[in-house]
Amino acid sequence: MSNYVENRKARFDYEILEKYEAGIELLGSEVKSVRNGQMSLEGAFIVVRGGEIFLINANIPPYQPKNAPKNYDPLRNRRILLTREEIGELAKNEKTNLTIVPMSVYNKGRKIKIDIALVKGKKKHDKRETIKKRETDRELRRDFKDR
Repeated sequence: MSNYVENRKARFDYEILEKYEAGIELLGSEVKSVRNGQMSLEGAFIVVRGGEIFLINANIPPYQPKNAPKNYDPLRNRRILLTREEIGELAKNEKTNLTIVPMSVYNKGRKIKIDIALVKGKKKHDKRETIKKRETDRELRRDFKDR
């Protein structure tokens, strides 16, 4: 199992409440691009529309730019594959000031999976606390390393 893309900014900007593992519907050339590590989740988010879930604003450039179809859109909406129960839970929680964001894209066997999370936005002081905690942990590791 190798990790292709990770949304590191999401861990800093949001408090993770619940995680889901889902499939993602891609074109053949998009699969090759993702396996090549050319995908970007920066600014991507997930919405529930009509009983389906879509990944919005995720950038997957063409695998071979000169050989790509003329109408290929790297930012097109991609369908996320979940069970009806999970879609219902996410739709219910999306109505209450919670956001659904993609966390990482990885492979599981031959399938490409996406890790999505139900999150709540952090306030500025929460982000400062996260930075302080990270710095103190780093200093502790340095101290133990020197001993």
